[in-house]
Amino acid sequence: MKDVLFVAAGGAIGTSARYSLQLLLPAAGADFPLGVLLMNWLGCLFLGWFFTVTLRSWRIKPHLRLAIGTGFTGGFTTFSTFAVDAVRLTVHDRMLTAVLYLLLSVGVGLLLTWAGIRLGTKMTQTAPKGGRL
Repeated sequence: MKDVLFVAAGGAIGTSARYSLQLLLPAAGADFPLGVLLMNWLGCLFLGWFFTVTLRSWRIKPHLRLAIGTGFTGGFTTFSTFAVDAVRLTVHDRMLTAVLYLLLSVGVGLLLTWAGIRLGTKMTQTAPKGGRL
């Protein structure tokens, strides 16, 4: 039960952050859902980095990892809005835009997750002996 409370607390903060950021970004119109795309990309980069550094060297409590990784990031990103936006684009005869949105979301999302993992790996590697980088 304690884990659920930590995830819920992180989710509340992540959802609030997403909502606040959505107020600053262009509204999701029929043209292109840029705000959702950017938030999901940020979440991919962050989650790849976060789980890498916290599992390799940053020793944080499992409850905090759940609150940040699952709760915050899960609340900040939004798969359901991504799916609704993709369907909305197709029903408004914006098939090319929908395909572009799907490819950018998944393709760049995977690339950014990989980049986050690589960044976290580099940050947690020990410096070579002799002081040379």
